[in-house]
Amino acid sequence: MSEDTNQALAEDDWAAAMAEQAVPATAAIFPELSSSTSGDTLSKDIDFILDIPVLMTVELGRTKIAIKNLLQLAQGSVVELDGLAGEPMDVLVNGCLIAQGEVVVVNDKFGVRLTDIITPAERIRKLNR
Repeated sequence: MSEDTNQALAEDDWAAAMAEQAVPATAAIFPELSSSTSGDTLSKDIDFILDIPVLMTVELGRTKIAIKNLLQLAQGSVVELDGLAGEPMDVLVNGCLIAQGEVVVVNDKFGVRLTDIITPAERIRKLNR
């Protein structure tokens, strides 16, 4: 198969994986707004903020390393992390923990399946600490 065909098949697999988890964005993020009677105004406001880009990070683990050891790293070096294999990974948006997940592989590409989403109330509680 050509490279374009392989890429199209990989995208189809990712699309299928995403479709399994499909939930309307505003209903998933703001369930209290899905039954609102002033839907047009709220919908326009929500649509406006839904296009704001954010930085999403998946953290496999952390480690501390001395500068002399850092300078010795080369291609192929292994850096030991504090996380254990099979442990949930933290999913951060703009540095704030929003979920935990597990690694999945689709057509030799890595992804994250969310297993536990932090509630908005819990996120606000963490911000106030």
